[in-house]
Amino acid sequence: MNSFATKLCCCKQESDSSGEEIFDKDAVNLSHVGDAVHKVLGRHHYHHHHTMWNVTSGSIVGSVDDTPKNVWNTAENPENGNDDWFPEKMKDIITRTERWCDIMSLGPPDGKFLTAFQDSLRILADRSKTKTNPIVVRIMFGNIAGMPVNCGRVIKALTSHLPQDANLHIWVGAWRRGFSWNHAKIIAVDGVYLHTGGHNLWDAHYLAENPVHDLSFELEGRVARDGHRFANQQWEFIERKQHTCIGFIVNHLPDQLELALRTRVTVSEWPKNKVSEFPPMFNKADVAANTGATGVPLISIGRQGSIVFRSRPSDDAILAMINSSQTIIRLVLQDLGPVCVPGTKKALPSLIWPKAYLAAIGEAIYMRGVDIEMVVSNPNSIPGGLKGTEANYGNGWSCVDVAAEIIKAIQKNHDNVDDARLRAMVVDNLRICFIRHSKSSAYEDGKTIGLHSKHFIVDDRCCYIGSQNLYMCDLAEWGIVVDHEGEVKKIMKDYFVPLWKSSYTGLDVDVQQVMDGLNVDRDDRQTFLGGFQSIDVAQAMMPHGGGDEFYDYDDTSDEDEARPPRPSFFWKERRSATAKTDVKDSP
Repeated sequence: MNSFATKLCCCKQESDSSGEEIFDKDAVNLSHVGDAVHKVLGRHHYHHHHTMWNVTSGSIVGSVDDTPKNVWNTAENPENGNDDWFPEKMKDIITRTERWCDIMSLGPPDGKFLTAFQDSLRILADRSKTKTNPIVVRIMFGNIAGMPVNCGRVIKALTSHLPQDANLHIWVGAWRRGFSWNHAKIIAVDGVYLHTGGHNLWDAHYLAENPVHDLSFELEGRVARDGHRFANQQWEFIERKQHTCIGFIVNHLPDQLELALRTRVTVSEWPKNKVSEFPPMFNKADVAANTGATGVPLISIGRQGSIVFRSRPSDDAILAMINSSQTIIRLVLQDLGPVCVPGTKKALPSLIWPKAYLAAIGEAIYMRGVDIEMVVSNPNSIPGGLKGTEANYGNGWSCVDVAAEIIKAIQKNHDNVDDARLRAMVVDNLRICFIRHSKSSAYEDGKTIGLHSKHFIVDDRCCYIGSQNLYMCDLAEWGIVVDHEGEVKKIMKDYFVPLWKSSYTGLDVDVQQVMDGLNVDRDDRQTFLGGFQSIDVAQAMMPHGGGDEFYDYDDTSDEDEARPPRPSFFWKERRSATAKTDVKDSP
């Protein structure tokens, strides 16, 4: 964002290219896909090496963590307690901590996830009594617009059972800048143990009735250090907002200026009055030098949303993966299209489809004959008996809509494409379906099956697992590119192959419907709410879990009441009348 506050402070502006090109010393023996990723990152994102991307290595531990488990070959609902193993696995990883643990997610844990976190911290508190140096735990969430996390309440729930004399230091933070906030899901321990992917920490979404599907995985090795470093950047942002000139100026900007200028950071610490307000930054010197066996080639890729001006490394990395494809791309996504106006084939005002990704997929089909196999969420799937404002997986588009947008991208980039050839590509190269259990798209009560995974495989040689959706969203994201054919084939065997066999029927995409839909304009480039982009509203409407006690809603100050009324779905922010930017929560 090119705000006048940034100009006024004469802060350094980034560009699309660093003007330099680096070669990561670990970028040897990469596949054609991994090499393409490394080249684009080294060329365009030099300044973010070791903070938002890195070529590294590690070992994948066991099978991938997909929930719900054991559902592909049956139309029956998962049994009660089917996936209670998952929060227990997170507990197992957290309790390995000897010195440093970073946890990142969209929102605070609830239900069995909260219990697992409380139990983990109790174990660490006991262990800390034998330590010379304190055990550091940093926990970072996103401040969803209008629903800021009350870090004081979170830290109270996590620590109320802990002894005050424990040699354990805990910080809970959350941030938002404009309509960017944390969406990465990371557990990184001692620079050795890592868990990452798409899972949030919400009981009703994953452990109750009609659970949404998701995918994460566990790794060991020096790749875990990259998770800590990614967390560093967000903690530095929170601290900087309370000490720099930009933070001061934005704090005093009038409400009438564009909403994207607004920033909210929150932080709480434990034990109170015994540790500093802000946590220390991770340094690999703080943990053991030995990270275990080398493992396989991995590339960590991330983006920090509007914390960083313009540069989005993981976006370019994902495009490089698609552009390097030679035979097949397999994708498992919540959606490819933006949030849809309910009951229509139109995006919310000012939202558009992801043109760069569509063009890259279309070019792969048209120029190189690449096959596409894609699984998406059934539209508007709601797990756990929740409301649509609490959970809504699937943005409202059909598989025909997705296929039509890909074919439209081909038409845009190539003149006079023969109609017969387009039809042949839909039939021969483009296979898209909704997620199903044993060919059924709904649970036993008729509620459709939702999907939240962010996973794709290129040429069965290289794959991504992480938090980044491919539809429009400028959030902070992180994930891992696995560049090893043997490990990718194992992930396919454990996850994609049974998922595809269970889901694909060949009936979700009709070639004539696709061709008839090529003239449908599914974008909407209008401005919204007097200039606000509705991507802001769409992101504000994203799922936020069920632990409402950890969020602040509609706590209206006099300043809020003086402003023009907003639509009911555009939630008002909770903010102090005297400090609009940086807020320090109390329990």
